[in-house]
Amino acid sequence: MSLSQNYHTLIQALLSRGPLREEEFHEIFVGVSGKNPVTHQKLFNEVLLKINRELAYVQFELRACRNQYDGKIYYGVVNNVADEQSKLGSKYSVPQIAFYKGVIEAIINEAGTEGHISNIDALNIRLENQIPAGQGSQDSQSRVPVSFKNFSMSQKERTLKDFITDRWLSLIGPNRIGLGVRSFLDLRSWFRANEVPSCDVCNEAGVRASVCLKEGCTVRIHDYCLKKKFSKRTGSRACPGCGTEWPQLEHESEQEEQEEETQQQEEEETETTTNLSNRRRLRSAKAEPIDQSQSQSQRKRQRGCKMEAPDRPAGAESSQPESSRRVTRSRRA
Repeated sequence: MSLSQNYHTLIQALLSRGPLREEEFHEIFVGVSGKNPVTHQKLFNEVLLKINRELAYVQFELRACRNQYDGKIYYGVVNNVADEQSKLGSKYSVPQIAFYKGVIEAIINEAGTEGHISNIDALNIRLENQIPAGQGSQDSQSRVPVSFKNFSMSQKERTLKDFITDRWLSLIGPNRIGLGVRSFLDLRSWFRANEVPSCDVCNEAGVRASVCLKEGCTVRIHDYCLKKKFSKRTGSRACPGCGTEWPQLEHESEQEEQEEETQQQEEEETETTTNLSNRRRLRSAKAEPIDQSQSQSQRKRQRGCKMEAPDRPAGAESSQPESSRRVTRSRRA
């Protein structure tokens, strides 16, 4: 079944704008389908499957990945052709592609699990080291392409900025160069071919990850996977490879402190609300006897008034004015 015109918008957005964060991609999906991919996960997966069936004819694929530096999910269209020139496209020259490959190899092989190198280290990468084995063993200088020899430091600086702008590379802190989202999307097969150790939880390449403290243990886990694996503080933090207690990361401690502060504030607010409600109940309970006594005294006064009412006519007669009594006497005479 072919894709409708609406779903072509998803592909066009990814091709024109590059990799999109999960939230942005979901917004476009809602716009073209009217369905939320979070609540309609089955429909979302079916659409992605149909898109990939269509893209397979041109050796492209719609893929999701995590940015290992911030843990956020991105979606992008990738080229399934293996060579770097096909992946980077016709925008970059052969020396620039060789420079990119040198930076990637330095990040993977020399940076350990930090996942980044200094800006100076990136600029000092030698392009002649990217010549395939066998071509540079004898008379290497004569075999180095002229374009490699003429690739100056200023050209490297400009190329490095272009790679960062196009998200093949990224800035990790001041003057630190790491992989970009495009590299995480496109280089999955390259990571496996070069035997980059994978994360023990998600099985993706552990470019930026934490490692077990025990010497000889090769287990590494992404920071965001650590949070998922050791989400319960009361649970075991044993290394899945050797059983050694896994160290708590600095940001995990800060997060736990924030969670404890938030929980404490919520408990204090709950306690304050409970105390206020209890005080109100006590006040209302005290007010009821007072109201009852007041109503009783009022009823007593009303009864007293009713009892005094029959005596008033007798008193009224005895208190007639003197002139009225004289008129009465004269009439009798």
